Amino acid sequence: MSPVLAGVLQLLALMAALALAYVPLGTYLARVYSSSTHLRIERWIYKGIGADPDTEMRWPAYLRGVLAFSVAGVLFLYLLQRLQGVLPGSLGFASIDPDQAFNTAASFVANTNWQSYYGEQAMGHVVQTAGLAVQNFVSAAVGIAVAVALVRGFARSRTGELGNFWADLVRGVVRVLVPIAVVGAVILVACGVIQNFSGIHEVGQFLGGAQEWNGGAVASQEVIKELGTNGGGYFNANSAHPFENPTPFTNLFEIFLILLIPVALTRTFGILTGSVRQGYAILGTMATIWLAFVALMMWTEFAHHGPALQAAGGAMEGKEVRFGIGGSSIFAVSTTLTSTGAVDSFHSSYTGLGGGITMLGMMLGEIAPGGVGSGLYGMLVMAVIAVFIAGLMVGRTPEYLGKKIGTREIKYAACYILITPALVLVLTAAAMALPTPGDSMTNSGAHGFSEILYAYTSAANNNGSAFAGLNADTQWFNTTLGLAMLLGRFLPMVFVLALAGSLAGQQPVPATKGTLSTEKPLFAGLLVGAVLIITGLTYFPALALGPLAEGLA
Repeated sequence: MSPVLAGVLQLLALMAALALAYVPLGTYLARVYSSSTHLRIERWIYKGIGADPDTEMRWPAYLRGVLAFSVAGVLFLYLLQRLQGVLPGSLGFASIDPDQAFNTAASFVANTNWQSYYGEQAMGHVVQTAGLAVQNFVSAAVGIAVAVALVRGFARSRTGELGNFWADLVRGVVRVLVPIAVVGAVILVACGVIQNFSGIHEVGQFLGGAQEWNGGAVASQEVIKELGTNGGGYFNANSAHPFENPTPFTNLFEIFLILLIPVALTRTFGILTGSVRQGYAILGTMATIWLAFVALMMWTEFAHHGPALQAAGGAMEGKEVRFGIGGSSIFAVSTTLTSTGAVDSFHSSYTGLGGGITMLGMMLGEIAPGGVGSGLYGMLVMAVIAVFIAGLMVGRTPEYLGKKIGTREIKYAACYILITPALVLVLTAAAMALPTPGDSMTNSGAHGFSEILYAYTSAANNNGSAFAGLNADTQWFNTTLGLAMLLGRFLPMVFVLALAGSLAGQQPVPATKGTLSTEKPLFAGLLVGAVLIITGLTYFPALALGPLAEGLA
């Protein structure tokens, strides 16, 4: 079987699995977030944290809940790392330095999971399981909660209430993430991913030195790493490591986990707003972008010239032979078009244009299908922009799902889409202008610039993957990337929740013959165009200096 055919078959199998899960999971999520009952374990949690799950919140109160919970998470994870040296189960590792502890705490709470350390050489079992793995669950649940709040804003009328953050958070963990993660972890263990609390073992002498491996609760962390679009690996090699991702089947299964909830949430959106076809329109937009990026990535990586590349079947540098170009390309596109950031190959070794595709996927805002929750609310904000553009074209007041998109709503949407590019471009410019940050680049020229541009793009978009050529474990990068992750995560949430509150307070506008049909392919095409044009106008100069210059050289 040719490598190209193998890649296409993997793509078809993945799409079939997602199609089978779409209706049942999307419907289940809608029931979870519209239910008025509470499970016994949920009531215990509410009592323990002192929350009343039946109290409706307006958007400022909902936002305060998001921020208070996240600040507590950053402080707890920071202290856990700083105290690692005196904790049991630390495997003899020292406490983490202050700047790296801040970076890691910000990273995992922001659902970014950027890692400027070697996982197997820095973090013991307690930090990995009680700190990092826990944040993998709760940071993902926060993203889903904010998305559901925005959906309620579209669905409700003449009220500013968006639900209860604490109820949404707890339900996301207890009813959604934990059950799927348990099943997924069993599948990964059955397929060869390790799950233990073993210490450090010497496995042999190589090149005059000893090679050591430590075990860990890898399968349970791996499954939520992908399911929650987190991305932080137990080992430095991430999903290229055979203990995390041993076979082509586990590779495809992990891609399935990455896409599962973001795809299913489009049906949840359709059900909660009373029009399943609206959910299909959003899904169609996401699928179009995702398929186009996969096709482009496969083309750039399979079609390179030269005898060595032709003998290998394509650009195999930096890729695992057990996955090949097909599986690696699907993984790379899926992880950068979502806020996952896990890698089964190293993006710095991709062709110039291939590396640019991974970067562009993050620059789109990771909305195809995006992270858990963040992908849906990001695409809905772009839908607001698209109907506004359509309204300007025909001279009508724009409407979406029966809600008028007025001055206030478009300001919130505009602020949302401007935050991340501002963080990426300003911090990249500062790193290139100052004398010290440039010393962290492994390469010079266009590729070296791409390393820094990729790092800030990954951080501000809460992705977490790296170009793998940048030494980011410095005070400058630990601090600035940590700030980029926090601001890139929580500032957009401010405007999403403000938009939700504004929409929920409106009275629905009846549809007329002049109303734009937002459930049809015409609108999906307009939405795709809006996403690509806005991103292109924003980032093209930076891309021209990095991956485009390298790819066209």
